Amino acid sequence: MPHEQVTVRTQDGECPAQVLTPEGAGPWPAAIMYMDAGGIRPAMVEMAQRLADVGHVVLLPDLFYRYGPYGPFVPAEVFKGDFRAILGPLMATTGNDKAAEDTGALLAYLDTRSDVAGRQVGAVGFCMGGGMALAAAAAFPDRFATVASFHGGNLATDAPTSPHLGAPRIKAEVYVAAAENDRSYPPEMAARLEAALTDAGVTLRTETYPAEHGWMMPDFPVYDHEAAERGWRELNAMYHRALR
Repeated sequence: MPHEQVTVRTQDGECPAQVLTPEGAGPWPAAIMYMDAGGIRPAMVEMAQRLADVGHVVLLPDLFYRYGPYGPFVPAEVFKGDFRAILGPLMATTGNDKAAEDTGALLAYLDTRSDVAGRQVGAVGFCMGGGMALAAAAAFPDRFATVASFHGGNLATDAPTSPHLGAPRIKAEVYVAAAENDRSYPPEMAARLEAALTDAGVTLRTETYPAEHGWMMPDFPVYDHEAAERGWRELNAMYHRALR
């Protein structure tokens, strides 16, 4: 399938990104995929291609670009050691606020492509990217029709950049898929996020999957094929409703 390496100029530098498209001439609706803390690696590219294959132009930016060259990491090896020591310095270079800023440049890039249909796009994020996807939808409410978070963590905290604070600005349809027994997204946090989105009148669906944090990532030790396939079905159905 078509696969391009591009560079998107942001306020803070040059963000490497990959663009994956279906076969054919298009145009197709676009989606931005917000990576997990493992960064850009073959598994993330495969996931972006899977979304592209059902009829989307998928933009996969490397949001660790402020850090500089790294990896690619092999999660099974990273998790054997002190993964916070390995990934923490990279994660410190980005966040919900910076990802939202970067999204302005990402959207501007998509606007230059003749194979993108319409101005409204989708967002999907995994783990760290779940909060980023919600923050992007709040920062650019007229551009995002749909946003999905899969096993996103820290979605409703006391931090000034907490995603739940942007709920009043979100116009997109939102799907939040949580993991069981997820210390980064406990029930009280889920209730706080759901209350914020519901009070803001956001069209919202939430589900808790009988799986561990990170279940969607095919290169994670906790990958759950059955739960992941269910997640892909939900995402594809949501995108079909909102973007076509």
